[in-house]
Amino acid sequence: MVDSFRGGWASDQNAHQASQSLSLIEFAEDHGRFHPSSIYLGAKHMVIGYDHLLFLAGVIFFLYRMKGVGIYVPLFAVGHSVTLLYGVLSETNVNAYMVDAIIGFSVIYKAMDNLGAFRRWFGFQPNTKAAVLIFGFFHGFGLATKLQDFTLSDDGLVANILAFNVGVEIGQLMALSVILIAMNFWRRSDVFPRQAFAANVLLMSAGFMLMGYQLTGLYTVS
Repeated sequence: MVDSFRGGWASDQNAHQASQSLSLIEFAEDHGRFHPSSIYLGAKHMVIGYDHLLFLAGVIFFLYRMKGVGIYVPLFAVGHSVTLLYGVLSETNVNAYMVDAIIGFSVIYKAMDNLGAFRRWFGFQPNTKAAVLIFGFFHGFGLATKLQDFTLSDDGLVANILAFNVGVEIGQLMALSVILIAMNFWRRSDVFPRQAFAANVLLMSAGFMLMGYQLTGLYTVS
């Protein structure tokens, strides 16, 4: 029964990952030469990357000024760009389920930070800038690990992975713009102070689901 569960879960997991990783599959199919579509595929992957977007939404949730957005978002971009490029080019491979579980934890962390839980429950406040940079490293490793699941030719790899990363940043800016516009309208409403707590509880719940999903995969598939 356990084997049946594992097989069924693995099948569902594979189908889910295949759907989410469609842009990566398309990227791998274009290997062997530089292809401008790598930029589009990177942007496409970021726009449908709900785990990255949930973390970013948490990061900007209480950033009312563009100065704050201009500090935290580049920190995240630098973090995931470094490990995306390093992971693929150095062929550093880590367990995808473990990395994705940490990415799920990054969403939990940000929701807890927004709720002031660290200071209230544990009596300390983590360095928020360092946390965004460090979790950015893990988000980049997540992308690098998924890309390494496909056969990538060395020919044109550097140009393609750089173009893919540029696309990721473009996609991130596009998604972030939409989130910021929606957040600004929401913040101006009378219901925002009352709904902010519930929204971060939902964000934390989504993080627990993402982390639990990946830890289940780590147990059943690895």
